[in-house]
Amino acid sequence: MSEFYDIRAIRGSRTRIVLDNGKLEEISQAPFQGAAIRALNGGAWGFVTTDDVDDLQDKIDLAKRIAHRLHRKEKLVLAEAPAGKSADVKPQKDPRNISLEEKVAMLKEIEEAAKVPGVTSTQAVYAESIATTTYRNSEGLDLITEMPRITFYISAVAKRGNLFQTGGEGRSGVGGLEVLERENPADLARTVGKTAVELLDAKTPKGGTFQVVLDPELAGVFVHEAVGHACEGDIVLEGGSILEGKMGQKIGSDLVTVKDDPSLMKNGYYPFDDEGSQAQETILVKNGVLNAYLLSRETASMLGGVPRNARSMGLDRPIVRMSNTYIPNGDFKSEEIFEELRDGIYLMGSRGGQVNTAEGVFQFNAKKGYIVENGEKIRLLRDVSLSGKILEILHDIKAVGDDLRFNSGRCGKGGQLVPVSDGSPHLLIGKATVGGAG
Repeated sequence: MSEFYDIRAIRGSRTRIVLDNGKLEEISQAPFQGAAIRALNGGAWGFVTTDDVDDLQDKIDLAKRIAHRLHRKEKLVLAEAPAGKSADVKPQKDPRNISLEEKVAMLKEIEEAAKVPGVTSTQAVYAESIATTTYRNSEGLDLITEMPRITFYISAVAKRGNLFQTGGEGRSGVGGLEVLERENPADLARTVGKTAVELLDAKTPKGGTFQVVLDPELAGVFVHEAVGHACEGDIVLEGGSILEGKMGQKIGSDLVTVKDDPSLMKNGYYPFDDEGSQAQETILVKNGVLNAYLLSRETASMLGGVPRNARSMGLDRPIVRMSNTYIPNGDFKSEEIFEELRDGIYLMGSRGGQVNTAEGVFQFNAKKGYIVENGEKIRLLRDVSLSGKILEILHDIKAVGDDLRFNSGRCGKGGQLVPVSDGSPHLLIGKATVGGAG
């Protein structure tokens, strides 16, 4: 394909409310609109953005001229892709029907619940966006979707002398205010406050190598950061992935299957990607064998496979991204996993970390942990981390639970943030390095 163009036009509105210790720190509500136009000529892209969403022919022509000026001898080919289908998400409880005053009152109630005895400060954030996206291209594709998204986050700080500990939880999802009601936000806020207070009495771990159980949140972060990013086609082509050249090879235990599925109605949902490709499941790892990469039309032309994973933040250029990435359920009950563990470390939650997909190493910080003896949690740990080599950990997964749970958030790459979910059941790892985390 020597010439091609596409247009993404977005119209919508955003609302954001921030409470800090009961004080209204921020309240904003604003519309937005714009369009992004790409044109392909030979081996180069021309890219143009505009605040206008109508009468875009002059912007198409400009993108074509830019591409022509950048024309390279090597041809850039776009792989064929399954055409997407238009689809809207209808909120069960439309946030547009609730006043700002009611939303502030709702958020104050959530923040107040986090103020358990011992908590010294709290913050609560509510955000919503409702966007209508249209996509059309020179191949005749013409798509539209309307999507509401809701996010809230609650944090609490407990202090004793010079020691500070924090608790925090957030939830995001596609839909209306029913996203908040899937779990009781006030109960979640109380748990956040209690966690911060309990961590004041927790011990810091002694570093070493242990059998480890990861809870669904930390296991989900592991599969997203250590496996999902390593499967992104652009990272593979740039030589930045430990999984380069390993297609069809054994990279983990027979118990390990990893999927990415934008068609799931989770935080990473989309009906079609930002190149108009149909949202469908990709099995990245199947019973320990590398099965597929995540692909755009450009990377699919070089690596083979089906493109369905090009995403952008707003009007930015589409790049290869994850959506809802997870390890499906296994056969172990959670109590059986702790019986198998017997003595070791249980790590829960995630508060950041780092991964080097080229070298295949990672280090994640857990929200908290427990020393486990004879299958029982006996001592709370704080400031605890997990580190190791990606492929060694994948091969050393000894048990996969049957309690898959997803967590929502935003994933950063190339200066862009997009909504995602990651998930996993509890995982038992035969050997991993646990240490202190700052």
